[in-house]
Order: sequence, then structure tokens, then C-alpha cells
Amino acid sequence: MNQNKITLKQLAIELNVSISTVSKALKNSHEINEKTIKKIKALAKKYNYRPNKTALNLKNRQTKTIGVIIPNILNYFFAKVLLGIEEVANSNGYQIIICLSNNQYKKEVACLNLLCDGSVDGFILSIAKETQFLQENTHFKNVIDEGYPIVMFDRVSNEIENCDKVIIDDVDAAYKATNYLLDLNCKKIALVSTIDDIAIGKLRVKGYNKAITENSNYNHKPILISIDNKMNYETIITSLFEMHNNIDGILATDSVSAVTALKVANKKGYHVPNDINIIGFSDDKISRLSSPTLTTVNQHALDIGKNVVNLLLSRLRGLLKINSLSIS
Repeated sequence: MNQNKITLKQLAIELNVSISTVSKALKNSHEINEKTIKKIKALAKKYNYRPNKTALNLKNRQTKTIGVIIPNILNYFFAKVLLGIEEVANSNGYQIIICLSNNQYKKEVACLNLLCDGSVDGFILSIAKETQFLQENTHFKNVIDEGYPIVMFDRVSNEIENCDKVIIDDVDAAYKATNYLLDLNCKKIALVSTIDDIAIGKLRVKGYNKAITENSNYNHKPILISIDNKMNYETIITSLFEMHNNIDGILATDSVSAVTALKVANKKGYHVPNDINIIGFSDDKISRLSSPTLTTVNQHALDIGKNVVNLLLSRLRGLLKINSLSIS
């Protein structure tokens, strides 16, 4: 180990403890037991550890800047969340730096590492699809251990306990949407999903299943259509209509799938809403411009954006305990 460049992180790795534990031990914190303090101080002395005063100055001063990491800027939901974030951040004298993970784990890690140099006071983020698939959380824990607060929204990790989270109740949203179709007397309802491999997609499937299994008058098994290749929206949804020619209800987990289902229904001579009812998630322009206008589940994107900033600012001011906020 290079004694001239020893860091808290290197000490933590060698001792198999968190960076936060090393930092607190070197400050004789009452949170760390005496045995651990002695062990950490001994190693620090061995390598002639000295605090990086430049890093400390960066860390202890406010940059008045927030790092925001999102999976996809072309997604209407994330774009609208950003509007809410920027509005509240700016009104409180903060600027935002936006990074895109492009739903990639390594890109997400790189974004965090890029800004963990004193450039920001904290992070707001929605977890990348690949990160959720890999069930990776170490990079978030490391950032929190270094003293940066994180507020997650929409795509969150329940494995990270010491950070705030802002979500909608996806189970309840899908449950209510499916029940709405049942109340319209739909007899055969399919769920079309492009996100069934991530947490929020699974929650929406759960809500759909719950609604149809609870309905004693519903006589069909769940119909779950997964779209992995987004170039094949129309082909896959066309196959759905051909396999289930008596389908009369569709719940889609995103607006593009819903509009595609509407397009296919129109091509096949269905009258919407007399012959079939379609509901999508996210009240965006594509839904409002469709003909007829689609019914959608409002994800409250603007409110989510405002709430994540307020939670982060409260965390920076030391005003809150850890929160999990559900918006309905």
C-alpha cells in the first residue's frame, strides 16, 4: 500500500469496515467501540495516515449543487421529474448537475464517482435497470459512507436503509386501474409491460394480479405480455390480439405500449371504448394526442421532483430522520 497516498477508503478495505467507521474511529466517536478504535488508529499510524485537508475543505463547505442521476432523459416521466427538481432547487439557491446512467450499472457507478469529489452536496437518483437486475448496491453504500446524502425516487432499493425514497404505490395504482377496467365490465384483460424485469414493473404486475384474482366474476387467467425488444411493440401487441380475439381490456405499464395497443385495435376494427378499453401509465403528450385520448395513471412526476429536493435539503440541514414517501 502506498503510504504517501493512503486514504480512508484504503484503510476501510484493509480492515473490512465502512469508511464511516474509520472516520468516526479516528475522531474517537462514542459510536465506535474502543477495541475497533485502537485497531483502526494502529493501522492509520502504521501507514502514516494524514487527513486530506483539501478534501476536507471541499467536503465541509456547501457547493449549493445537487447531483441528479437518471436512467433515461428521453423518458417523459424522468423529464418531468427533472422540471420539479430544478424548480425547487433553484428557488432554494441550488444548481443541479444531471448525469445519465443510460440504464447501465457501470455508467451509474462512473456518474457517482465523477461527482464524489466535493462537486455536489448530495445526490438525487433513480436506479439504472441493469443495476436492479444485478442487485448491486455497494456503490450507493460507499457514497453514503463518505457522507453524501442520497434521495432515491421511482426505482429505489430496499437494501439501502439509510437514504430517503420517494415513490408512488405501484401495486395500488395497477390494482385500481385494473378494477376500473373490471367496473367497465371488461371480461378479458391483458397486462402489457416493458418493465417486468425491474421492481416497479413487478409491483404493477402484482396489482393487476391482485385485482383480477379478487374478482369472483372474472373467469380468465392473467394474461401477461412482456416486451423486451422495444422495436417490436406493434408485432407483439398484434400477436396478443390474434391469440385473444375476445380481449376487451388492456393495462399497459407505459404510454408507448398503450398507444401502440390503441393503434393495433383501430387497425383491427375495434371501437375504443365500446369494444375495448385501454389504460396506460404516465400522463404525457403522446397519450393526450392519441385518438381517442387514452385514460392514464398519473405518476405525479412533478410532485415527485419537488419532494425529492425538499427531502434532500432537509437531510443536508439535518432536520429529518430517514423517510420513505409514497405519493398518491
